Amino acid sequence: MKATVTVMLKSGVLDPQGEAVKAALGSLGFDGVAGVRQGKVIELDLAAGATEADVTAMCEKLLANTVIESYRVEMRP
Repeated sequence: MKATVTVMLKSGVLDPQGEAVKAALGSLGFDGVAGVRQGKVIELDLAAGATEADVTAMCEKLLANTVIESYRVEMRP
């Protein structure tokens, strides 16, 4: 079983990395970018029997700072 966890800053939380990427894209001539939010993707190879609830617990305890970040879990065989 595999899980992909996507972690992003919550809306309203400043994203200085996203702003830096937006500025860099503008300096490279990509003027059509109105905003950038940067996050992280974590891929987990899980042992048999692992559940989405297990991955959610991982996110709540370690993988995401739930005060300022939200996360999405996708499970696949």
